[in-house]
Formats: sequence, structure tokens, C-alpha cells
Amino acid sequence: MIRALTLGLLLAATAASGFAAEPKAEKDKTVKGATEEECDCCDTGPAKVFELRTYYTNEGKLNTLNARFRDHTNRLFKKHGITIVGFWTPQDKEKGKEDTLVYLISFPSREAAAASWKAFQADPEWHKARDESEKAGKIIKKVESIYLDPTDYSPIK
Repeated sequence: MIRALTLGLLLAATAASGFAAEPKAEKDKTVKGATEEECDCCDTGPAKVFELRTYYTNEGKLNTLNARFRDHTNRLFKKHGITIVGFWTPQDKEKGKEDTLVYLISFPSREAAAASWKAFQADPEWHKARDESEKAGKIIKKVESIYLDPTDYSPIK
């Protein structure tokens, strides 16, 4: 049920954010000024690997988790080659509004994902941010992760 909700949130959010827009004419598939390798708007080059992560927090800790991402984790993700696609929380209380964070990240490959996560986990800045944020108790109760491949008809690749 939660996984279906998570995928539904992901699909709705990507469609609403403009990812579902049809590409312009075949010849106009890159962002002006970007090389083909830098362009994220189209399906040129190999498909990325996406990771959908769902965090379930301990009671009353969602705001603390959001602050940690906002103030530390997002910057560290970028530092270690983890591309952030977006973050969401459920709208409905019974679906986890008060304790659930869902986010989508991407990597060039599974191997790149493993290397990025290894570097992130070893980063002393991450350890410091995690330890500081957990002084009043553990934040995370459970994490679910699923790696995803875009379909051939997916507007986001």
C-alpha cells in the first residue's frame, strides 16, 4: 500500500513539475547552451538509474529529518554525485503525513550509486550532521529503497 502510494506521489509530482512535457521538435532536444551530456531534458545518452527512498521516522522526528536534509544532507549529496530529483511527504495522516519522507535521486549507473553512497557514508561532515541531529534521539525508524529503471516511454530518463 505504501509502495503504491509512494509511486503514485512520484508520478504525480513529476508530471506536475513539467517532466511530462513532450519534447520539442527532434532537432531541438537540448537545453540552449548545454552539451548533450549536460542536458537532462531528453532521452539522449544512456538512461540513468533512479533510487526511490522512503524514510519512516520515529514519533515527532519528521521536522528534524527535514531540517537535516535542508541544512546538511542535500549539500553532501551533491558533493558525492547524488542527483536530487525531489522530496515529498504524504498529504493524508493515515498514509504517513506525520512520519514519512519520500525522495527520488538519480545516478549514472548502479556502480556510481554504490560509489556515491560509500563516499557519503564515510564523510566526516555527514557523521557530524547525523550525530548532532540525533542528540535528542534516533530519527529514523525504517528505510525502504528501490532502484528503478525508466521505461522506454518515460518522460524522465
